[in-house]
Amino acid sequence: MNTKIIVSSIVHKRYGNIEHFFKYKVPSLFIDLDELEIIQSKSKIFSVNSFNIFSFNEKDHGYRDERSIKEFIIDMLQNYEVKYSNLKIKILCFPRIFGYVFNPLSIIYCYDEDKLISIFYEVKNTSNEQHTYIFSRGHFKNLKALTHECQKNFYVSPFIGMKGKYLFTNKLTNDYINIIIALYDNNNKKILMASQSGKFINFKVSKLLKYNLLNPLFGFKIMSAILFEAIIIFFKGGKYYSRKKKPKDTISFEGSF
Repeated sequence: MNTKIIVSSIVHKRYGNIEHFFKYKVPSLFIDLDELEIIQSKSKIFSVNSFNIFSFNEKDHGYRDERSIKEFIIDMLQNYEVKYSNLKIKILCFPRIFGYVFNPLSIIYCYDEDKLISIFYEVKNTSNEQHTYIFSRGHFKNLKALTHECQKNFYVSPFIGMKGKYLFTNKLTNDYINIIIALYDNNNKKILMASQSGKFINFKVSKLLKYNLLNPLFGFKIMSAILFEAIIIFFKGGKYYSRKKKPKDTISFEGSF
C-alpha cells in the first residue's frame, strides 16, 4: 500500500530574546485517500469516519463538515485553475485515538497520476480554528526538496505576532519525509523553526498500537505539551499577542512553487 506510518521527530526552536527548544517523537500517518476502505478492512481497531481505538476522520480536514476531503480538494483546484486528468491525494496527519486528535499541521499532497501539482498546508490553533495555505506546482522539475514562501496570516501562538513570513522546505521521497517551516519577522530575522521528519514504515495497525503503547495517548500529550511550553515561554518573559476570533475557516492561495 501507499499508506504508511511515520515515527516522526517533531522539533520546535524559538529564536530572539526568548529562546526556547523542545523535541519529541510521535507516530503519524501518511494516507493515500484511495486506500481508505482497504485501511479500515485491515483491523477491527482502526476505523474510517467512525469511533474506534484508532481512526481517521475526514471531518478533521478540508471543509470539516459532511463533505469529503476529495470534494474540498477538487473545489480548491478548480477555483485556482490547477489542471489535472487523474487526481491522487495523500495526506500527512495524526490519527485519532479514542476519538481525539489535534493536528497543528496537516499536509495534503495532490498529484496528477504521479506528478505533484499542489500542496495544501492545513494549520490549526488550540482554539480549533483552521487556515489552509495552498500552493500549486509551476513548471515541473524533479526536485527532491521543494521550497516556497508566503506571508503569515493566521494566529497560531499567543507569543508570536501576526506580521511575518513563512519559508517552507518540503522533502518527500519513497523512504522518508522532512518538513521544515521557518518564520521570519519583517526585518528578515528568524523567529521560529518547526520541523517534522521520519522514515516511512509499512502500514500495520499492530505497529501503530505498539508505538502508542510505548507513548500512550500521544494526542492528548501534544495538546498538553503545547500548553506546557506556552507556560514556560510566559515565565521567560514572552510578549503576549491577543487573538481576533475567526468566524470560519480561511484559505489563501499562495501561487506556484
